[in-house]
Amino acid sequence: MIRVGIADDHAIVRSGLRQFLAQQVDLRVVGEAATGREAIDLVRTTDMDVLVMDLSMPGQSGIDALGMIRAKRPEVGILILSGYPEAHYAVNLIRQGASGYLNKDCEPTEIVNAIRTVAQGRRHVSQPVADLLAQQFDRKESWAPHESLSEREFQVFLKLAQGETAGNIAKSLSLSVKTVSTYRTRLLEKMSLTTNSDLTYYALKHKLID
Repeated sequence: MIRVGIADDHAIVRSGLRQFLAQQVDLRVVGEAATGREAIDLVRTTDMDVLVMDLSMPGQSGIDALGMIRAKRPEVGILILSGYPEAHYAVNLIRQGASGYLNKDCEPTEIVNAIRTVAQGRRHVSQPVADLLAQQFDRKESWAPHESLSEREFQVFLKLAQGETAGNIAKSLSLSVKTVSTYRTRLLEKMSLTTNSDLTYYALKHKLID
């Protein structure tokens, strides 16, 4: 029996997933979470094999939760199920430790197949993601600037782009304000940008934020 956790801030999505997974004889939903913080607590307190997690959740996002869950429970597979197209986040998150990435437009059967793959300790790579990964290996010069950022830099980048202050970012990521400022300087340099407004424009242009 594969034990599955679901993390999504929309109750109707959690309910739909839970009902569909309940029809599979080898899957059992063992818990749900509506925020990144709840997802971290769920994985910490509940035995599971795979966490199916959205990216856009209030408070700590799925991106924030990914690194913390990886550090606390590296054996748990993390399957990202997001409304954002693969091109926007998939490669970066797989590099950061996600076990797979699916767009919510995918067929329900693909979610089930991905869960089974991830539960075996393997990564689920859909065809769109495989194509993106191939492009990254073949032509590094074609990488978008944000794809060169480290996990922490990427987290700080998204929060700055959404208008969060250094103080709030430091609190949510358990960092010092000075460290956040260092990350900001480094990511601006990597992306050849100069201001927070530039970051916001870039994120909107690349559809990394709404």
